[in-house]
Amino acid sequence: MTAPNRDRLSAPIVPPQHGAWAFLGLPLVVGIAVASPTWSLVVLSVAWICAYPWSYFALAVMKEQRSRHPHPERFRRPLVIWSAIALPAIGVLVVLRPWLLWLGVAYAVAFGVNASFALRRDDRALVNDVVFILECTALVPIAWGVGASGHTWQLPAFGDAPGAVWILTAAVGLLLSGSTLHVKSLIRERSNAGFARLSLAFAMLSLVISVSLAWAWGLPVGVFLVLPFAWCVGRSVALRGRTPAPARIGMIELVAFLLLALPALALA
Repeated sequence: MTAPNRDRLSAPIVPPQHGAWAFLGLPLVVGIAVASPTWSLVVLSVAWICAYPWSYFALAVMKEQRSRHPHPERFRRPLVIWSAIALPAIGVLVVLRPWLLWLGVAYAVAFGVNASFALRRDDRALVNDVVFILECTALVPIAWGVGASGHTWQLPAFGDAPGAVWILTAAVGLLLSGSTLHVKSLIRERSNAGFARLSLAFAMLSLVISVSLAWAWGLPVGVFLVLPFAWCVGRSVALRGRTPAPARIGMIELVAFLLLALPALALA
């Protein structure tokens, strides 16, 4: 009997899904921009960043257990490491803001949807992407609520949140959705001309919507909300019919995210 391959039985500590970090980072930065600074916001940031690798490796263990030659132990070490950080942070956050338990139920349901797709080996399904986008976008008003509330079981009055919170929430949702469609059109759906047209049409529609968001924010400062979507239309046109390397695609998308995140951090 040969000794087990150590490389095969080991997994990296950090998930190799680089694009997911941008999807996590954008709403976090924007959420910090609209929220009142509190220690609870620091704990929320830690819990948010660590919950993703925890969920990634938890799903990896589940999928591996269902494979023909299961080796779930290769993912257990990173799962234990991220659990040791994420779960205490979530616990402290719930102690500081008990109302987050109600939203935790919604996130648990969403995670159940993610798990169902993962166990079918269909993680990249568009419906699963939409659920992930909703999970990420919701952090913006949640961060505002964490900063605006205290130790209570009652949900914050989200309806009373400043207009900037909802304008930026809409902008984040649009940008994450457009980025998802664009990347799919260049990689998984690159042979689907209809999907490429859908991606370009969504980019153009988002640009139009961003003009209304800029108007609601107030001109001329609100123009910063148009810039990332103008960039997205430009990159969609420039890359149409081409297949850039994934790293280049990621860098181009990162520019759009920074065009929204940095001005929001400075102006919100």
